[in-house]
Amino acid sequence: MNIAIIGLDTSHSVEFPKRMNDTSCPPEQKVAGLHAVSCLRFDTPFQNKEGLDARQKQLEAWGVNVTDDFDTAVAVSDAIMLEINDPAFHLPYFKKCAALGKPVFLDKPMADTLANAREIDAIARVNNIRYFTATSLRFVPDVLAASRAIASPTNTYVYGPLGKAPAGSSIVWYGVHTVERITAVMGTGAASVQTLKDGQGVVLHIAYNDGRRAIAELVDGVWTYGGTLRDKKQAVSYTADTKNMYTDLLKVIADFFAGKSTPVSITDSLEAMAILDAAERSFVSGKPEHVE
Repeated sequence: MNIAIIGLDTSHSVEFPKRMNDTSCPPEQKVAGLHAVSCLRFDTPFQNKEGLDARQKQLEAWGVNVTDDFDTAVAVSDAIMLEINDPAFHLPYFKKCAALGKPVFLDKPMADTLANAREIDAIARVNNIRYFTATSLRFVPDVLAASRAIASPTNTYVYGPLGKAPAGSSIVWYGVHTVERITAVMGTGAASVQTLKDGQGVVLHIAYNDGRRAIAELVDGVWTYGGTLRDKKQAVSYTADTKNMYTDLLKVIADFFAGKSTPVSITDSLEAMAILDAAERSFVSGKPEHVE
């Protein structure tokens, strides 16, 4: 299956094609059935020209055609991976891709704002587009094992990095890695979010309509992920081993492109965006904000 990569401002635009095209990729990291044929390059605040040039050189060494023309990029593709680091570009490029009728993987976060995420979903529905969005943490085995052990937690605590976004909200851009691991097990029903700032980053206190609670700790400069899930009988803690996270996700993407059902519900993804939206508003206001 031929894959078009949209965007070159993220390391993911190299990490995923490496696992498709690179003959020297370790066998345990390789994902069969996909071949990156093209990549659309354009400028965003998230990568400088030097970085874009280096990524283009690597992709071209693997036989990927890097172009600045959208029609050329998607011409021979069977499916599309929207790999744009700057989430402000997700909506306009999703609109372009929706007109093609091809399945789409939309890399994290779903959009820069909740309103734009909802518009993306509306566009997909109108055009009958199969798509899903997820972070590279979603299918890490440690995360999945904890979720299976406690399928319906009453309390969830997770932690992860707070990366600094070159533009837009850092909470939305990088907090999604952490908040998505909450919605994956807690589902919907978040009522309010209070964002507490301190010298290490931010902590999100998420209250649910039914009395459940989640805590998300976003830490500056600490690139580890983990958490604890609890119900009334037990607790399970995990630390995410991320060495195979791109392969784990790409295998799921390959199955989805091959026709399997959507691995992450859009309801789940929109709930994560709604929590992140409230968290950003609380960060600005300094008080709890309603999840819309």
